[in-house]
This record gives sequence, C-alpha cells and structure tokens, in this order.
Amino acid sequence: MAVAALPLLSLPKKPLPAGRPREWYIAHNRRLKTMRLVIALLDSGVYEPSQASDRRIRDAADRIGVHPPSDITCRMVRALIGYGR
Repeated sequence: MAVAALPLLSLPKKPLPAGRPREWYIAHNRRLKTMRLVIALLDSGVYEPSQASDRRIRDAADRIGVHPPSDITCRMVRALIGYGR
C-alpha cells in the first residue's frame, strides 16, 4: 500500500515569550529541533533508537535543512524515538 506524500505546510511563527532566562530559550529551541529530526527519521523508516546513529541523525538534519545537532540533541532524538515503543 503506497502512502501519498502530504505537502509541507508551515505554520505561522509566533514570537517567543519575553523575559525568560536564556537557558529556557536554548532548551526550547533544542526540543523543537529534536521533534523535527524525529519526524524526519520516522518518515525515512527509522523506528528504533538503535537505528538512529549520530551520523544518521546529522544526515537527516542536513536533508531537512537545519544545523547539525549536538551530541545532546542526538541523545534527545534517540530518547524520543524510544518513548514511542
């Protein structure tokens, strides 16, 4: 059974709330990047954390056009893939 590709729709961006500590913004953006990478990996057939090597995650980042993730972000990607199991 073939799955039809859905067009990518971008949601309108909203400004982040002002007045938070810098660490909050860093963590928030890291979580967003992690979610984008997990979606890209799941779309490419990576369903197990053991299949998501740092190289594969960074290749996915290059493919979707985001900066290469740090080791921490790669760990978060594997953890998030594992939560679905």
